[in-house]
Amino acid sequence: MSGGGYGRRAAHEGEPIARWLNGLGVSAFVVHYRVAPYRHPNPLMDAQRAIRTVRHRAEAYRVDPQRIGILGFSAGGHLASAAGTHFDDGDSGSQDPIERESSRPDLLILCYPVISMSSAFMHEGSRNNLIGQQADSALAEHLSSELQVTEQTPPTFIWHTADDAAVPVENALMFATALRRNKVPFELHVYESGDHGLGLAEGHPAAAWTDACAAWLSLRGFRA
Repeated sequence: MSGGGYGRRAAHEGEPIARWLNGLGVSAFVVHYRVAPYRHPNPLMDAQRAIRTVRHRAEAYRVDPQRIGILGFSAGGHLASAAGTHFDDGDSGSQDPIERESSRPDLLILCYPVISMSSAFMHEGSRNNLIGQQADSALAEHLSSELQVTEQTPPTFIWHTADDAAVPVENALMFATALRRNKVPFELHVYESGDHGLGLAEGHPAAAWTDACAAWLSLRGFRA
């Protein structure tokens, strides 16, 4: 899930990331989820539909339907975290076989993610595009992923930079704290410095995230 404040989708966080995953032996799909002028629940519906679709077509895609993760950057990280905290087992009575599938991802990878929609550390641009500046507090809290973590939230890999000037690192820290509180396995990497939107971070010290994430994927059984 590319970032872009729910107003656009950053190209460098889409196909290049899928190709990196392919290089690890991991199948990848780029989801062109809806952004402004579309608002919630459209982006989340797109993410959930993507998970259901891959799970339904797992045999054709030659993937394991029990090893379907979701990765997102910035606002796309918020969308990935929302998919990991707002999911269902599927509608068994639906005439659409895809809608009968679970929308729960089996793991999350969150890269300098927007997490909160209600705290002092929220990214206002993402919030305004997703739910509007005048959204009521109940909806903002509902979409603040740090408040929605449960024991059923998938294992998560998170990375951020400590001096991110656009999306404060507290977003990552709050989500990690919630995971810890609910005894959900996670790995957190905070790099000392780096601009927001690094993507693969090639040539930057934070580029170490790709090796760390690859090792974590192996640990979780997502690499052959």
